[in-house]
Amino acid sequence: MNRILTMLRERKKHVSFHTPGHKYGKWDITELSFSDNLSCPTGVLRQAEDDITAILGSARSFILTDGSTCGVLSMLYASGVKKLLLLRESHKSAFNGCKLMGITPCILDREGENGLPPVMKAEDIYPMKGKVDGVFLTSPDYYGRVPDLKAVRKACDDIGACLIIDGAHGGHLKGTSLYAGTAADFWVDGVHKSMPAITQGAVVSARERAEDLRRAVDIFRTTSPNYVIMASVEYAVKAEPNEKVRAYAKKLIERYGIENDDWTKLVVPVGEPANEVAAWLESKGIYPEFCDGNYIEFYISDYNTVGELKKLEGLLSSLRAQTVRTVKHERGKTGGRIFLVSYGDAVGKTCAKTCGLFPPCIPLVSEGEIFTEADAIRLKNAKNTYGTEGGKVYVYAG
Repeated sequence: MNRILTMLRERKKHVSFHTPGHKYGKWDITELSFSDNLSCPTGVLRQAEDDITAILGSARSFILTDGSTCGVLSMLYASGVKKLLLLRESHKSAFNGCKLMGITPCILDREGENGLPPVMKAEDIYPMKGKVDGVFLTSPDYYGRVPDLKAVRKACDDIGACLIIDGAHGGHLKGTSLYAGTAADFWVDGVHKSMPAITQGAVVSARERAEDLRRAVDIFRTTSPNYVIMASVEYAVKAEPNEKVRAYAKKLIERYGIENDDWTKLVVPVGEPANEVAAWLESKGIYPEFCDGNYIEFYISDYNTVGELKKLEGLLSSLRAQTVRTVKHERGKTGGRIFLVSYGDAVGKTCAKTCGLFPPCIPLVSEGEIFTEADAIRLKNAKNTYGTEGGKVYVYAG
C-alpha cells in the first residue's frame, strides 16, 4: 500500500489558497490538516517512513526530496567525525560536506585499473588506525562495483571508525548482501536513480544512531518537501522487481560490458571514439547515462522493457571494444594567483578548482593535480562538466 499516494487520491475537491502558487492543489500541496508534516511526522508520512524503515532494516529511515546530496551532508553531520578517509573519486557532496563541517578529508589517492577509479579495500583502512575516525565509501560506485562490505565493516570496527556509505546508486540492492545497509552506520539511497521515484527522491538511514541522524536531517532537509516526490519514494521502496528485465540486463553486461556487481549498470569499454559513439547512439534514440571519454554507461532499471534492451543490444552488437586510456596525475605547486584558462592552455598547469564530467560528478582533475592533454580532450568533448566556466578551468599561476 502506498500511504502517501492514497492520501493524495482521497482529496476529491480542493480549492487552493495555500502554496504553491500554480494552484493545482490536488497533488502538489503543502502541509495541511490532512497531509502531515515531514519535519515532525505523526500521520501518513510517519506511517510511510515506518514502512520504509522496516523494509530497509534500519533503526530509522528518513524520506528526502533533496536528493542524495542532502543525505550525504546529513550523514557527515550526524557522524560527528573529525577526520574522514575517502577516495579521490568520491562525489563532490562529500568534499563539500567536509568543508562545511570542518572535517579533514584524508584522501586515498590510489590508482585504479583500465581507466576506472579504484575500489576501497579493507587493507586501505587498517593503516589509518588512529589517523581517521570515519570512512566514506561509494557503493556501488558509478561503474557498478561494490567493495567487500563485510571486510570493510570489520576493518572500521577494528580501527574504531564510523562507516558512512553513499549508496545513491544502489537502492535496488536492498535485501541482498551487496546492499549498503548491511554494513554502514549511516547510508543514503538515491531511489530516483535506479528505482521508480521522481528525480530528487532519496532515503537516508541509520544503523543505530537514529536520533543523531534525525537532528541532522532536520538541518539540511527542505521545509517544503514535494508530496509527489515523497509518494514516489514510498512507491519505489515498495516496488517489486522485474525479473525478466534483470535477467536480460545481466546477459547484456556479460556480453558487452565490464565485469561488475550491479545489474543496473552496463558499462561498455569504447575507448577513444567514445564521444562519437555516444553521439551516434543518441541519433538512434538511445541516451546513455554518461560517457566519460573511455566508457559509455547504460543505466537499466526494472522499468525498462525487454524490447528496449533488445534495441540497445542490436546497436551494441555493431561496436568493437577499444583500448581505454588510463591517466595518472602528478601533483603540482599550489598557492598564489589563480587564473581562468582554456582547457588547452591548462595542460601542464596545476588545477586550482576540482573539475570533472557531469555525470558522474567525480573529479577528473582535483585541486593540486597537473592537467594532462588527455584531461583537456575529455573536458572539451564532454557535453556537461562541473568546476569549469565557459570552457575554461582554474589554474595556479606557478
